Amino acid sequence: MGDAMIGNLLRKVRWTVAPQYRGTPIGDNFSTLDKVFSLPILEGIVSGDTESTVFRYQQDGVTFYVKRYHATKGLRSWLGRSRLRGEWNNLKLFKQLDIPAARLAAYGEERFLTYAGRGALITEALPNTRDLSDLAHSKDPCFQNRQWVQKVIAQVADSARKMHNDGFAHNDFKWRNVLVNDDIDNPGVFLIDCPAGQHWFGPFLRYRIIKDLACLDKMGKYHLSRTQRLHFFKLYRRTDKKLTSQDKKMIRRIVKFFEGRE
Repeated sequence: MGDAMIGNLLRKVRWTVAPQYRGTPIGDNFSTLDKVFSLPILEGIVSGDTESTVFRYQQDGVTFYVKRYHATKGLRSWLGRSRLRGEWNNLKLFKQLDIPAARLAAYGEERFLTYAGRGALITEALPNTRDLSDLAHSKDPCFQNRQWVQKVIAQVADSARKMHNDGFAHNDFKWRNVLVNDDIDNPGVFLIDCPAGQHWFGPFLRYRIIKDLACLDKMGKYHLSRTQRLHFFKLYRRTDKKLTSQDKKMIRRIVKFFEGRE
């Protein structure tokens, strides 16, 4: 028996197409992992690294982001939860927790015994959105609109609280992973790119919660007023009362988290 035949016998592919695309021309193009890897890159690569490549793909007036994992690394790739698997599971968790996020169109990976090989994740593009980091660096005038800032802060605080109350930490909760649409009067906030997030418990969870909030405040201290940052914290804690000693201790840990590392 040849090596190729042995490889095919050991290869198992877990692949899922979202219900809304099954039986459609779009769903046909996304129907297998091999088909997704044969999709042409017509608009250029959006981002890429040693593990994956991301590009935009359009069909029937709908834009998608296709993330193809051509290699995996790290111990998790051998233990059943690759970076890719973590990413699609976390998007499903966000939906379960009623946290607005990119919507899955198709996802899956191939495995050889316990090792994760190729894989892909396809999400629907969120139209007319920009990430908070891009908005801040471009000095967008929306940051001068106090009502806009308050509504965005409230939604980010709500998403953070829902995650943390579920025992989940994002682990890369940076402004670049928070999208905001272009509705100035009623902005919508969405989370993206969360492959490293996972559930924790006890002191490990408390540490990761501080890290999440410190990641947000890392840019917040440059683009938000002290009053706005305090407003975020109170919304996150769901309190309009004076800060308790526990609140103040938590704030000190958040503010000092990245000291000496910036």
